[in-house]
Parts: sequence; structure tokens; C-alpha cells
Amino acid sequence: MIEIARIDHVCLRVADLDEATARWSAQFGLRIAERGDAAARLACDDEPCALELIPGTPAGLDHVAYELAAGCELEQARSHLLQFGAQVSDDDEGGLATRDADGNSVRLIAHREPPSLLVPHARPAVNPSPGHPRKLGHVNFLTGNLEAQYRFYTEALGMRLTDWLGDGGVWFHVNSDHHVMALIDKGAAHFHHLAFDVIDIGQMRAALDHLGRHGRWLGWGPTRHGVGGNIASYVRITEEECFVELYCDMEQLQAGHKPRRWPDDRFSSNTWGPLPPRSYFRFDQAAIDSERESLEMLGVPLKQESR
Repeated sequence: MIEIARIDHVCLRVADLDEATARWSAQFGLRIAERGDAAARLACDDEPCALELIPGTPAGLDHVAYELAAGCELEQARSHLLQFGAQVSDDDEGGLATRDADGNSVRLIAHREPPSLLVPHARPAVNPSPGHPRKLGHVNFLTGNLEAQYRFYTEALGMRLTDWLGDGGVWFHVNSDHHVMALIDKGAAHFHHLAFDVIDIGQMRAALDHLGRHGRWLGWGPTRHGVGGNIASYVRITEEECFVELYCDMEQLQAGHKPRRWPDDRFSSNTWGPLPPRSYFRFDQAAIDSERESLEMLGVPLKQESR
């Protein structure tokens, strides 16, 4: 058996480590927890790391890391993954490395006892930035291989099914949060977004004002998802070809949760109104230009992406 307690961090390859470290820290209120020549580790609050940045090309996702639950040892996880048929190796920091069905790198790290069991607002302050995100909450991937990806995340990693969106989207949980991971079938694989939890829509408003002053824009949002229930805003990150979701009010699952199959319609995606623009699921330059200039809303259609 294998059991994951939580998402630990997302690691992105960046073109310029100094620039990217300063940018992510200043724009998203992340504190620099550790900085070396080979990596920078950024945190929301007093956790060891929420976002790791490393030099590399092409810029983009390097891996997603999950922390094992108490009582699930690394060797137990290794045995489970090998039994599933996954390739497993030791990573450079004492954890395990494997790949999902789309080839995305996944790391597993040993369980760590938290330094304090107090609620976050009662612990000593670590991040000097007020209004920083509360935590890294989840990730989302596009895929063209939904069935194999579903098997990997449920059978190899032991995540539990939360909900389906028709036959083309699936959400997984490891704790009471509605999801820690989601997959959307779009015909091709791509890391779509990492998501930071904020306390409420007021903090989201302040964060989006701040990001707007840094030249960022929303690909979609604010929205109120039917699936997951969270209020969400998706900020385009051109440098590392992904989005950052800022969210609050995610559904908290009750014990014995039974998975649901939501209809694949507008209401399931956004109870407040519009579906995302076509550019939201694309990362090519034409999509970025269309989104930045709101061309679709001006009646200029986004041409189909050439592959």
C-alpha cells in the first residue's frame, strides 16, 4: 500500500535563477527559504518549500513532489510502485523519483513531523510579507492519455477519486481538500497550473491588483467552480509556460465521500458565468497574444493551433 499526505512542492526549470527567484518572491509574496547556486526554494509561510526553482531548459515543469503519510515508508512506496509496473529511482535528496503515464516527473519524499501542531496564525511569524498565500494546494495537468493517467494516480500513487467532469476531466484527493491533483483531457500533455490557497476573495483581490501592477493578467476568472466549489483566478505565467491559480473556499470533503459525475457544461465549470477563452488551454504565442489583448472578446477568433 501507499499513502500520500499532501502535496509538498512544485519544481520549475527557469532560464535565469536570479530573475525567477526575485520575480516569484515579489509577485506572489513567497519567502526565499533557501538559496543556492543550483536551486532556490520558496515557501508560502513556515513550510520547508512550496516552489523550487532550478536552472534548466526548456523552462517549465521539472517535477511535482508529494509527502508520504505517517506510517508509509519510502521502501514501502518503492515496492508498491514497482508492483504497479512504474520505474523508480532514488532522487538526489533521499526520496523517490518516478514518472506518470505522460512522462511527467513525480517525486515522493518521506513524512516529516511538522515543527508545530498549532494552527498557522498562532505560530511565530516566518514570512515577512503580509498577505502571502497560505499554502500550495494542488496542481492540474492537461493530458491526451486520460485512462492511463487515471490508473497511475489512483493505483500507483493511491490518490482517491473525488469527481468526474463528464468523461473528460477527473479530480483526486488525498485529504479533506476536494482535490490535490486534476486531469483534463485536451488531446495532448502539458502542465497547466499550480494553485496557491488564499484566505478569502478579499485577499485574492489584493493579490490580483498587485499582480496587475506587475504586468500580469488573468487568463480566466474570477470564477466559482461547480466542481470543487472554489473561487478561482488564473494568472498567466509566460516565462515557465503555466498558470498560477489563486483560490479560496474549496469544498471540504466529508468522511465516506462518494465520487460524483458532473455534467460537462458551463455551470459545472463556472456557476458565475463564462467558460474560459480558447487560449486558456494553450501555451503557444498566438494564444498568449490573443489572451493578453482580449482579442476573442473583440470578435477576433483564435486560429487552431498547428501541431
